[in-house]
Amino acid sequence: MAKEATAKTAETLAKEQRAISVSEFFEKNRHLLGFDNPTKALLTVVKEAVDNSLDACEEARILPDVKVIIKPLEENVFRVTIEDNGPGIVKQQIPHIFARLLYGSKFGRGKQSRGQQGIGISAAVLYSQLTTGKPAIIYSKPDKNKKTHMVELKLDTTKNEPKILKEEDLEDGLKHTGTKIILEIQGKYIQSKHSVDEYMRQTAIMNPHANIRYENAAGEKSDWKRTVDKLPPLPKEIKPHPHGVEMGILERMAHNTDSRTVANFMQNDFCRVGSTSAEEMCRLAGIAPNAKPRELTSEQVRKLYDAIQKVKLMRPPTDCLAPIGEKMLEEGLKNETKAEFVNAVTRDPVVYRGNPFQIEAAIAYGGDLAKTQSGEVASDEAVQQPAKLIRYANKMPLLYEQSSCALTKAVQGVTWRRYGMNQPGGGLPHGPAVIAVHICSTWVPYTSEGKEAIASYPEIIEEIKLAVQEVARSLFQYVSGIRKTEDRAKRQKLFEVYIPELAGDLAHLTGEKKEKMEEGLKKFLKKNVAKIIEEGGDNGEAAKE
Repeated sequence: MAKEATAKTAETLAKEQRAISVSEFFEKNRHLLGFDNPTKALLTVVKEAVDNSLDACEEARILPDVKVIIKPLEENVFRVTIEDNGPGIVKQQIPHIFARLLYGSKFGRGKQSRGQQGIGISAAVLYSQLTTGKPAIIYSKPDKNKKTHMVELKLDTTKNEPKILKEEDLEDGLKHTGTKIILEIQGKYIQSKHSVDEYMRQTAIMNPHANIRYENAAGEKSDWKRTVDKLPPLPKEIKPHPHGVEMGILERMAHNTDSRTVANFMQNDFCRVGSTSAEEMCRLAGIAPNAKPRELTSEQVRKLYDAIQKVKLMRPPTDCLAPIGEKMLEEGLKNETKAEFVNAVTRDPVVYRGNPFQIEAAIAYGGDLAKTQSGEVASDEAVQQPAKLIRYANKMPLLYEQSSCALTKAVQGVTWRRYGMNQPGGGLPHGPAVIAVHICSTWVPYTSEGKEAIASYPEIIEEIKLAVQEVARSLFQYVSGIRKTEDRAKRQKLFEVYIPELAGDLAHLTGEKKEKMEEGLKKFLKKNVAKIIEEGGDNGEAAKE
C-alpha cells in the first residue's frame, strides 16, 4: 500500500526553494528558442550561426563569404559547419560568446542588427550538447598573420558559464581571418518551405552583397555569387527615445545615470531632448530641473513618465537603420526568381512606441515563375496558385508562423483585385508572383524569443500596406501594358485578314490594281494601328490613301 503524502510546512517548502540560471531555464524550455521539433532545430542552428557571420562581416566592412555544410553522421544526427571570412573573435571572448546565454554586444544598443538578445548561438551550443552530448568546436583567427585559436567547449547550465574542454593554437587552421563553428546535433532534414535549403535561398535574396556556399544533407551544393560589390550602409547607434521607454526602465535609468540633475539626465541619456523640452517635462511633473535623478521616488518617476508623454518631441534619428535598398533588393530577387518583372520600394522610416523602423517591399512576376520545373509554360490552373510570400526582419528570413505574422496580415489586407490579381477568400493574391516584405528596426517586435513572427502594431501594418500597394501599382501598370500590347497584336491580325478582301473592293471602285491597294492598306495599318484600335480609325482617310 502506497504511503500517504504528508503535508509540508512552510519551513520544509523554504528549504526546497532555489534560484535557477537562465541556461537551466532554457534547457527545460528549449521550444522558446526555436528548438521545438527536429526539423526546426536544424534550421535554427544554421540560422543563428549565419546571422552572426553576416553581422560580423558587415560591421567589420568586409564583403561576406559564408560557407555552410550539413553532413549526416547517422539517422537524424548531423554535423553542422559554418565558416565566414569576418573579423574573427579574440580568444578571451570565444567561451562567453558561444557558451553563455544572454551575453553579447547587441542587446538594447539602439541600432539595427540581425541578433538582438545575446541568446542565439549559445542556445545552439546548448541544444547540441543536450541532444548529442558533443562539445562545440570553434576556430577563430582575428589576424591573418597569426595562428588560428581552437576551443572545444560546453555550457555549464547550472552556472550559465562556459566549460572549456580543450584549447590550442593551430598553424594549419583557417587560411583567412574569420570564425568557424562545428556542432553535432539531432535534427531532421527535409526539403520543404520550412527547410534549411529555403532559408539559404531567401538569405541570398536579401544579401546580394554576400557569397554564400551551401552543401545540404543530401550532398547537393549551391553557390550564390554576390551580384553587388557594395556593402549596405553601417547603421549608427542611438540613445533611446523617451516615448519608447516604459516607466520601470525610466526608473532604472534614472537611478543608474551619471547625470547630476533630472534636466541633464533627460538630455544626456535620451535622444531628441533639448534643454527646453527637458525643463518642460520637469515643470509638468512638478520636479525641480536640478533635482538629483538618483533620488527620485517611484511616484516622482511616474509623474515624470506621464509628463514625457505630453511633450512633443522630434522622431528618433533614422541613421540607426540600414535597409537593403531598392536596387539591391531588386537585384537579389531577380537573380533568384528569374522573373520578367521585378520592382522594389523602400519606405521612409517611421516610429512605433519610440522605436524607428523601416519597411521595404518587392514583387517579382512572370518569367520562370510562370513555368513548370521542366521549363515549360505552366497551365492557367497551375499559374493561379497563391503567390509566394517571403518575410524578413533585419535581413533575416522568417520561415515559421506565417499566418500569425503582421507582415502576412498586412499583405492579405491589400485589395489585390484593384491591381489585377485574383484574391480568393481574401488571402494572398493568386498568380505567378513572389512578394517580399522586409522590416528593419532597432528593436523588432517579435512575438517570441524564437524570432519567427512580427507583432501586429497598427503603425507597422499600415506601413507594410502602403509599401506593398506601391509595388502592386507598378505591377498592374506593367501587366496592363502587356495586355494592351497583346490585344493590339490580336486586333491587328484581325484587320490583316480582311485586307485582301477590302483591297479587292477598293480596286473595283477606283479602277486601281488590287496589289497596289493591298500594299497601301498594309502601310496604313502599320502606321495607324494604335489610332485605329484606340479611337476607331477613320475609314474616309483609309479610302483616300
